[in-house]
Amino acid sequence: MTAMEDNTRKRLLDQAERLFAEKGFAGTSVREITAAAECNVAGVNYHFVSKQGLYMAVFQERWASRAMRLQQSFAAALAGLQAPGLSDVIAAMARAFLEGPWTDEERRNHIQLMQRELSDSGQALGMIVENVMRPYIREIKTLIQACLHREVDDEQLEIYILSMLGVVLYFFLARPAVTEILHRKYDQDFKSDLVAHITAFCLNGIQALNQEK
Repeated sequence: MTAMEDNTRKRLLDQAERLFAEKGFAGTSVREITAAAECNVAGVNYHFVSKQGLYMAVFQERWASRAMRLQQSFAAALAGLQAPGLSDVIAAMARAFLEGPWTDEERRNHIQLMQRELSDSGQALGMIVENVMRPYIREIKTLIQACLHREVDDEQLEIYILSMLGVVLYFFLARPAVTEILHRKYDQDFKSDLVAHITAFCLNGIQALNQEK
């Protein structure tokens, strides 16, 4: 691929990501994308075969790539611990999202793309679940099971993890509402307080459920 072709491909991905995030798959036309990217319709066919191919490339090369950076941040937070405890795992997850490696623009695109995919599917969800979410959940399941004092079946472990992610994602996704309600600036001190709260909240919940069974 020549430098000019590579530049055209990047412009198409940049503008497609922005427009798909704003308007969804069905609400965005190829002509809108190519006009914004300043190239002709043939560019989409040449680089991605179709609008569907371009949409999947946005999720594979942009959304999944960002998610992998977040997962790497999670792994790095635990790398120096020989036997991470449950609180360490929860805190690493919370910290990866709340203090993680994304810019504000990346965070906005990431959230909007997934919201659009969930409400107006362009058929990317299956790829996201299989290639991004399941491997991450498997990794966390192994870590959590090692922290518990009894064997827990896979489904229950997955419910634990989805519950943890639910709490983390609320504070990640609803940042403007959280700061408005609590009258706090979303600075490092506040992020640290949220990580501590999420860790204690989820830890107590899992420990209580684990003792009940």
